[in-house]
Amino acid sequence: MAKMLIRGGDLDLVEYDFEPFGLGEHINDIGLKKDYQLTIQQEMITAILPARIHLTVLDMNRFAPNRPGGGGIGFALQLYSTVEVTCCAGESEIDYERAPIIAHSIEVFKHVTGYKGGFKVRVVDHERRHIGLGSTGSVLTGLYAAMNKAVGSPLGSEEFRLLMGNNYVEETADGQVVPGFETGVGPAVVLYGGMSVMGDELTQVCNHPFGSEHNVFIIIPPTDACASGEDEFQVLMNRARSLDYRDRELKAYMVLMDLIPALCRDDVDKIGDVIWEIEFRGSKRAEVEHNSFEIYHYMSKLRDAGLEFVGMSSVGPSISVVTKKSREEVDAIVESMGLSVAIETNVDNAGIRLS
Repeated sequence: MAKMLIRGGDLDLVEYDFEPFGLGEHINDIGLKKDYQLTIQQEMITAILPARIHLTVLDMNRFAPNRPGGGGIGFALQLYSTVEVTCCAGESEIDYERAPIIAHSIEVFKHVTGYKGGFKVRVVDHERRHIGLGSTGSVLTGLYAAMNKAVGSPLGSEEFRLLMGNNYVEETADGQVVPGFETGVGPAVVLYGGMSVMGDELTQVCNHPFGSEHNVFIIIPPTDACASGEDEFQVLMNRARSLDYRDRELKAYMVLMDLIPALCRDDVDKIGDVIWEIEFRGSKRAEVEHNSFEIYHYMSKLRDAGLEFVGMSSVGPSISVVTKKSREEVDAIVESMGLSVAIETNVDNAGIRLS
């Protein structure tokens, strides 16, 4: 891949070499590599894990492909993927079309824990990719959790969450991997359910149940924008950084003083007001505009129709709606706009399930 330029301001221009590497290379053990007493399980470990809505990054200037962090906000959805893991002798076997990210993660886990065998891995994901629902992060969280349990749980959930985040990758067309963008929001809500507020360096600031009496509707407006690969890099690392230089203090204030208190009392209306303000601030503005100003038009009409919580997930184009209104009421609203409900679900407040 070509070298890409990151511009955060007039005097801030960084060249990033997006150089792919082989599976099992450039492992960051974050100080967890040691002699563990492993207890190899014979049975299959199954992880059932929710999808996620990633509402915003707090500061893109603390976030890059080789530096996880930046803070963020998101919540878990009752839209599930499954990862099955069984210990085996010899080489690992992977039943998943995105095998490179699985194979690299296996090597990271084996390097840290000292496990010498292999894993048989089968993945069935929710197949809603690159629309803002976090299939990659969900699958990798389930993989690490299941591998960990399969060898006797040598790592705590926070340890393997941080290990995964510091070794997060995306695959290339030729079967190699490159560092990916990771705020830690996805793994946190997948593990613990509810809504999570993250600080820098994958630090979880707050996690709390959210919207248990509300419905969640995902609406996917038409767009020609690409939400992955080089296109994602350009929107996240250029205009988004410049806008966050201006708005990051305001966003952090709103999260600390308004959103977290509202989350702790499960005030979905107030949370929706804060998220709506953030849609027009900093990097979130860059992500919405990447899809076109028409996304703002759709979201504004949804808010005007009385829907309590409206926000675009990640780099879009999925719009998440959290409301007490029924499916019939929401259908009437979105159909009048020429749209339709793509997914009807609820918030997952339980998180990952291991069996």
